[in-house]
Formats: sequence, C-alpha cells, structure tokens
Amino acid sequence: MAKQERAIRTRRAILEAAGAVFDEHGYTTTTIAMVLERAEVTKGALYFHFPSKESLAQAVLDEQVPFGAIPSQPCKLQEVIDITFVVGQRLLSNALLRGSVRLAVDQCAPPGVDHTGPFRQWADHLTPLMEQARRQGELLPTVDPRDTVELLVGSFTGIQLMARALTGRADLGRRLSVLWSHMLPSIAVPGLLLGLDSRADRGARVLGSLDSLEPLDPLARAVS
Repeated sequence: MAKQERAIRTRRAILEAAGAVFDEHGYTTTTIAMVLERAEVTKGALYFHFPSKESLAQAVLDEQVPFGAIPSQPCKLQEVIDITFVVGQRLLSNALLRGSVRLAVDQCAPPGVDHTGPFRQWADHLTPLMEQARRQGELLPTVDPRDTVELLVGSFTGIQLMARALTGRADLGRRLSVLWSHMLPSIAVPGLLLGLDSRADRGARVLGSLDSLEPLDPLARAVS
C-alpha cells in the first residue's frame, strides 16, 4: 500500500510539473529534462509512468475534464454554468489544468497526441446535463443541447485564450459572465433567468463551498 501511494504521488508530481512546463513553453519547446527538473524525480521514475513525451502530453490532456467536477444541482443549467466558472477559476492557479488547456490548442503537437480529445470529452460531459435541463423544462423548445454545448465549449476556449493574452486570465470570470449574459436569454426559459447565477465571482464561491467538503489528505484530493 505504501509503495502504491508513493507511485500515485510521484505520478501526480510529474503530471503537475509537466502541466506547468507545457503551459509555459508549449509542446515543441518542452523537454523531458525540463519536466524532470521541475518535478524533482529521476528519469527512471518518469519513464516508469510515461514512456515518451507524447504519452506525458496525452496524460496531461486527459486531466482536463475532471477539473470541472462539482456536486450535482437540481437546476442542470446552473450546474453547466458552474462548471464553466469553476474551470475558469481553477485556471488561475492550477498549472496542470493550464498545461492541458495549452496543449489542447497547440497545433504543433504531433499526431500521436490527440489534442482534440478535451473538446470531445467536454461536449460528451456537458451534453447529458443540457439534455436533462431540457427534460426538466429549463430550456427553450428550439434549443438543441449538443449544438449549444459545442458552441459553449468553443466560446469558452476562445474567451480564456483572449483573457490569457490580455490579462493573464485575471478577468476571465468577468468575461464568462458576459458570455452567459448573452447566451442565457437565447436558451433558458424566461421564468428561470432571474434565478440563474452567472456573476463574475461565481467560480470562487462554488470552489469555496467545495473546499469545505474536500478531504484533508492531499493524496485523497489528488486521486478523487
């Protein structure tokens, strides 16, 4: 058990270091040596978990969607809103998530790295929530859940890139609030609009409530 826990911690340390380096340098410029230095692990430990730079990049990409995890809510449209704000808030401080987002839009990644994965995974994750919102009468009858989710994913991607370039994502919450202020009237039933919360600090407030529920053991957090 102790050996397994050490392996989990080592793998996580490598992923977090790789995320930071990929975020700072992009795929092409990043080297295994950079990741080793940042993670403070041996080459053997890294290659035990990740046999190549491509596999390491893929693992970083695959970490993206879990960072949007939040407790289920009765209003599924609010749950979708909260996921976007939570991801936006985590982008401010989480190097692994930032690295995953950087890789997703890095067109220099080789064919062996599927940087399209997060876009499909986000759509697959959010579409059932939007479909449930439709079944619960939260959406206008003209709304197609999959089309709406793909528009949202594409819009979020562009907005976070713009916020990264202009302010280091410091104003991402405000930009997401503006996005939702334009989207919600075109997808939500009028009676729901006043009850939906898409204020700029929504991500910080949701994460604040999550922190009180998270386990104290950092290993448990890493694998949860």
